[in-house]
Order: sequence, then C-alpha cells, then structure tokens
Amino acid sequence: METGLLHLHSFLRWVILLLLLIAIFKSIGVGSRPFTNGHRKAGLFLMIAVDIEFLIGIIQWVTGAHGLKVIQDQGMSAVMQNATLRFFAVEHITMMLIAVVLIHIGKSFAKKNISDRKKHRKTVLFYVLALIIILAAIPWPFREIGMGRGWF
Repeated sequence: METGLLHLHSFLRWVILLLLLIAIFKSIGVGSRPFTNGHRKAGLFLMIAVDIEFLIGIIQWVTGAHGLKVIQDQGMSAVMQNATLRFFAVEHITMMLIAVVLIHIGKSFAKKNISDRKKHRKTVLFYVLALIIILAAIPWPFREIGMGRGWF
C-alpha cells in the first residue's frame, strides 16, 4: 500500500502544478475583468486536489518509514542532523502545510465581496507564493534528496 500511495502522491503533484498554473494564468493580467465562474472552478479544483494530496501525504508521514517512524526510531536530534531525514520528516510536510494554507487563503478571496480586480490580484499572489513553496518542497530527481525517486 505504501508504494501505491507514494505513486499516487507523486502523480498528483503534476495535477496540482498544472491546476496552479491554470489558476494563476486565468487571473494574471486580466485587470478589472469579471472574476468568472471559470476562475472560481479553477480555484476549487486546485483546492480539492491539494487537500487530497495533503491527506495522502499525512497518511504517508504517519504510516511510512520517512516521517513519524524515523523520528520515533532515531529521535528528533538525529533527524535534524541528517539532511535527507530532516527533509522528509520535517521540511517537506511543513512547507506543504504552508502551501495548502496559502491556497486556501487565495481561494477564500474569491468568495469575498471585494472588487474583481482585488480578487484576481489576491488569488494570484497567494497561488504564486504556494507554487514557489511547492516547487522548493518537492524532492525532484535532480536534487540530492530526490535522487533515484523518479519523476512519477
């Protein structure tokens, strides 16, 4: 089951990155044009995908070998001294939690009774910040932390 969840988690990152780019590009540079149902749906699908991805990640962190188990087995001090263990047990989950919160904040601006211009600007701001954090928190195969993990 752990392998299947890991593959699903890895695949969903691409869905989320695509949805983030769609949501950002739909709102970037539109000025005062209306915040349409398409903008709302892009944000909604993004938020749903991110929530599912985070839930899968939490399950992996709690049940897998690279999260809670490594902290319990080796202690927090040893985990913090090892870059790879620290990345998976602490940094990855923390950064992704921050990204999830930013996406939720961005989505919440779409519901507010503010001008469409502000809705576009605020959602883009929070989605771009989330995108930057997500890109930094992914164990890419070209990074030392992600070597041997593959793209999916």
